[in-house]
Amino acid sequence: MADDGKAARPGRPAPIAESLARLIAQQIADGVYRPGDKLPSLREVAQLHRYAKNTVVVAFEMLVAQGLVEPRRGSGFYVLDKHFARKPAEEESGQLSRAMDIVWLMREQLKTQPDAVAVGDGFPPVEWLADMRMDRYHQKVVRTGLGSLFRYGSRFGYAPLRESLVRKLGDIGVNAAPSQLVLTHGANEAMDLLIRYFLAPGAAVLVDDPGYYPLFGKLKLAGARMLGVPRLPDGPDLAALEQLLARFKPRLFFTQSLAHNPTGSDISAAKAYRLLQLCHSHGAMLVENDPLADFKPTSAVRLAALDQLARTIYIGSFSKSFSAALRVGFIACDPALASDLADLKALVHVSSSEYCERMVDVMLREGHYERHLFRLRRRLEAATAQALQVLDGLGAEVFARPASSLYLWTAFPGVADTVPLARDLIPEKILMAPGRVFSVDADKASRWSRCNVGAVLDERFGAALARRIGVALPAPPRGA
Repeated sequence: MADDGKAARPGRPAPIAESLARLIAQQIADGVYRPGDKLPSLREVAQLHRYAKNTVVVAFEMLVAQGLVEPRRGSGFYVLDKHFARKPAEEESGQLSRAMDIVWLMREQLKTQPDAVAVGDGFPPVEWLADMRMDRYHQKVVRTGLGSLFRYGSRFGYAPLRESLVRKLGDIGVNAAPSQLVLTHGANEAMDLLIRYFLAPGAAVLVDDPGYYPLFGKLKLAGARMLGVPRLPDGPDLAALEQLLARFKPRLFFTQSLAHNPTGSDISAAKAYRLLQLCHSHGAMLVENDPLADFKPTSAVRLAALDQLARTIYIGSFSKSFSAALRVGFIACDPALASDLADLKALVHVSSSEYCERMVDVMLREGHYERHLFRLRRRLEAATAQALQVLDGLGAEVFARPASSLYLWTAFPGVADTVPLARDLIPEKILMAPGRVFSVDADKASRWSRCNVGAVLDERFGAALARRIGVALPAPPRGA
């Protein structure tokens, strides 16, 4: 017979309702139900456990009182993130209402707000890329492959582009064959394939800390155990790295040697050599993500060039230098691993986009490409110098000062946690990227922000920050 919980003493919730509430609370704690998930309906729970509906109602009311779930009129009950109180409806559209959520910044990156100053943006200003407009190349792409564009491509990706990438990699000192290259749907698919291939749930994996937040999300989704390697101005903290390698025996270390996201720092040659030695001696593979390769000199230090893909896996992309809309990336690695990854790619995604790959190949082979890179690097170098002037004028601390970097990791005077700062600047349409988002421990306050050098040069940014932190308005940067 179904128990309706009526045996409870007056003034005390039914024991069965308490038990049900504890069960659902434990499922929420274990991740069975995640923040934002809808719980089963009252009727479904009652039928599943053979409880009276009133008992289930009492259990759900207890969960609401504990701040674990919320009722939504006409929709049901939804799991709350207990670390952050839900905002009133009028604040729900505010960008910082879920600032600790990795998906939050990803959503903001995909929005287009022409009148906002996107200081936390991960991309260069659109005008920097205008001379590589895709409409200039479309007809050439169609003429060279009309028949094949109606079918899936090779599991490795478009062969002529892989040949072009062999030459491109050679320019930065990486000797590779086409059989060592797998084209992907951007750098993020490349990371996803490597996570699927190497990491079982619970496996230890090393990441830069602070580091690339979408990677953190992917690793959490895979159930991997993330271990942060502190980032210093000249690369990873090798003492901390050595301890983590010895203790946890991770298979992979995901890192960015150059134009590190979010700190903008570059690895030193001495540290790069020692990093390779440590990983080799402990049996760990290095995954070198190089999304801003086109912004850096070909002579810059890269792990893949020093190691020649023996224990390194190199990830490249064209999202920052051509267009994020193309979604073309690649993996360069050992030939046997490349074949396995190509099979995994075929299983998971069938193929990447040959149309986009043909587009990138045409763009690389055109004479405009080299001129584009020359202008891109000059623009970035000038913007970096001018942005440093603005930040110095605000009395800010800058983590690293490379000659050119799309990002500057910045701490402002008197600001202990950049989440409130970012929230306060939203009404002025200044959109920041708080440091917590880039941390392995997102619950820990951070005084740092990722600042895009192109956006820092907007006068509205300097004026808004000066008012917020109580300093004199800095003079316009020289050469602006």
